[in-house]
Amino acid sequence: MMSRSYTNLLDLASGNFPAMGQPRERKRLPRVMTVPGVISELDDDVANSVASDVPSSVVQDRIIIVGNQLPVKAKRRPDNKGWSFSWDEDSLLLQLKDGLPEEMEVLYVGSLGADIDVSEQDDVSQVLLDRFKCVPAFLPPDILSKYYHGFCKQYLWPLFHYMLPISGNHGGRFDRSLWEAYVAANKIFSQRVIEVINPEDDYVWIHDYHLMVLPTFLRRRFNRLRMGFFLHSPFPSSEIYRTLPVREEILKALLNSDLIGFHTFDYARHFLSCCSRMLGLEYQSKRGYIGLEYYGRTVGIKIMPVGIHMGQIQSVLKLADKDWRVGELKQQFEGKTILLGVDDMDIFKGINLKLLAMEQLLKQHPKWQGRAILVQITNPARGRGRDLEEVQAEIQESCRRINDTFRLPGYEPVIFIDRPVSLSERSAYFTIAECVVVAAVRDGMNLTPYEYIVCRQGVSGSESSSESSDPKKSMLVVSEFIGCSPSLSGAIRVNPWNIEATAEAMNEAISMADSEKQLRHEKHYRYVSTHDVAYWSRSFYQDMERTCKDHFRRRCWGNWLKLWFQSCGA
Repeated sequence: MMSRSYTNLLDLASGNFPAMGQPRERKRLPRVMTVPGVISELDDDVANSVASDVPSSVVQDRIIIVGNQLPVKAKRRPDNKGWSFSWDEDSLLLQLKDGLPEEMEVLYVGSLGADIDVSEQDDVSQVLLDRFKCVPAFLPPDILSKYYHGFCKQYLWPLFHYMLPISGNHGGRFDRSLWEAYVAANKIFSQRVIEVINPEDDYVWIHDYHLMVLPTFLRRRFNRLRMGFFLHSPFPSSEIYRTLPVREEILKALLNSDLIGFHTFDYARHFLSCCSRMLGLEYQSKRGYIGLEYYGRTVGIKIMPVGIHMGQIQSVLKLADKDWRVGELKQQFEGKTILLGVDDMDIFKGINLKLLAMEQLLKQHPKWQGRAILVQITNPARGRGRDLEEVQAEIQESCRRINDTFRLPGYEPVIFIDRPVSLSERSAYFTIAECVVVAAVRDGMNLTPYEYIVCRQGVSGSESSSESSDPKKSMLVVSEFIGCSPSLSGAIRVNPWNIEATAEAMNEAISMADSEKQLRHEKHYRYVSTHDVAYWSRSFYQDMERTCKDHFRRRCWGNWLKLWFQSCGA
């Protein structure tokens, strides 16, 4: 009997994509098959024939970057007639261009962070393509809500941060309609990619957990497509991941990529463990590269933590309004020691744990009462739900209690900033902070410590700061559960659930001798400045190029429909 819950998925997998304009005439390549699902090397004559069909070096390589959201800001014009667009300079998808070859054309596919009326979508699409080389994917409101706020935020986001995928809105049951919306949204993204792709020449680089089944749609359509995927969130242990009812479907979809990237070894190790336990696949390591054999292809595994955009931060450090804000903050906090937190409002950021540690610090070390201040900058929440509301209430209660207990004339131990803060203002806070504290219970990478280190270093040769010649120093207290922790050997690592230990770490950080802070800062700055976003992007692209170099010499055979659209029920 056919499972009703998969009816829509079978429709999506049928391969009957709607026409997307005039189809390209694709080159026909020789096909050689020995055993189904196994690649075979072509002999020299056939290989030469294939090589003659391969685009010559005259053809410019192009890469299509696919993410949930385009690196573009959309704003309705004041007269309510049309839209104005600008680059989102904070977007990682935009910043990674710095690591790609200068001659490479970059095209973006993703959704817009604005509700565009159907009657305006064609005009908006044309403007974005002409001016920004962006191709927007417009999701119907019902699919968007279930895809993003439903499956992504209710299931994948908690699961990948080690929380079991239980939806409180559905009695703890797995809501398969949210999964169907996730697949439908990924298909819409695939259609937009298919509209613009030249499968023989283009690379495709897909980003993050929102689009984990997109590789299947593209691989089924273009068998030789050169495609990479990078996961920017943690990947949980197999004991957590195996609770997801669609666990195998997602793994198989990801394995349709040529290269899969993770921030840390632990995340990659968990993924490989899941592939072994749930799919029976074993990885091999050869000459420093990790690969999985899957349906006749070798899927590469890349471990490379992302970095920050050095140029963007250094340009902000030169701004006059940043220096003005630094002077204002120094006057406001004169004689005080500033600990700083910068986090999104999220249940996994550990903001309340940080506040409890600050409270414990003031209790255990009374010398800091009246002297130490925790400034907590909290960016607006991206998700929603009862769990988030409860965390917000806990944070507000902790702030009120700590300030009521330890407040003195002219002194409040906790300053809570609950609003969007520009990079310029954030840089000013980084500049005056003696220590940055990150207490997230799980986080993919978290670049806040990197930004802090660069801001404390300042800009070489800049005359904007009278203290530019002073020795640079910084100090970090970071959770051992965040992706950047292994890269920061001079940071004090803590288990954020251990409130007393975190409080002691905060005391150690702000009490440490300046000479030791300088040594740790120098070590951190050397790493952060050389492992920036361009370094990360360049490394991933080069590995994708290496992994895909034999695409025109090999042929992989397999039944794509069976890869993850399994639908037979008892």
